[in-house]
Amino acid sequence: MAPLALIAQIGLPVLAHVLGGALGRIDSPAAKTASKALDDVAGAFARREIDPAQIAEANRHLERMAATESAAYREAIAQINRTFRTELQSDDAYVRRWRPTFGYAVAFTWVLQVAGLAWAVIATPERAGEIIAAMTSLSVIWGVALSVLGINVAKRSQDKAIAAGITPPRGLGRALLDAVSGPPAPRNPAPAGPDH
Repeated sequence: MAPLALIAQIGLPVLAHVLGGALGRIDSPAAKTASKALDDVAGAFARREIDPAQIAEANRHLERMAATESAAYREAIAQINRTFRTELQSDDAYVRRWRPTFGYAVAFTWVLQVAGLAWAVIATPERAGEIIAAMTSLSVIWGVALSVLGINVAKRSQDKAIAAGITPPRGLGRALLDAVSGPPAPRNPAPAGPDH
């Protein structure tokens, strides 16, 4: 579900209360001012100082905006799916081999880095603490690389299962995507060769 669609389902009174409380926890004058303003609006909603017809109209406006955003989101997902289908139908072997190439590159880089770290600690034990501390600054880049690798492995396993005629179980992500964009169109799976 697109973020604006979720906001539209919550409604303005609840949204004002929740956002006011969340912004109040941020140590910033701008956030405190916004929190106070939202608390005032939430209080006016609670005391019925704002005409319910105006609230209903504002919620309808949010729903219309959410519908527009949802349509754009569905189109973006459809475009991504068209791109994936084009890749799957490609006769270029490298298009089908980019996942294993990425996996080998990550593994090779990991081995080089660990070997370099071990050598640096052995060669200069007096700086071992600094070297290991410096290594932690690479955790973000490794987190991204290993996440991409994990998604690639899971997706390729799913592709192979589909090619073998096995329907993989639906995960939460697929269920959410189907709720937004509808179920995926049937496709011709890519052949599962030994190079994948």
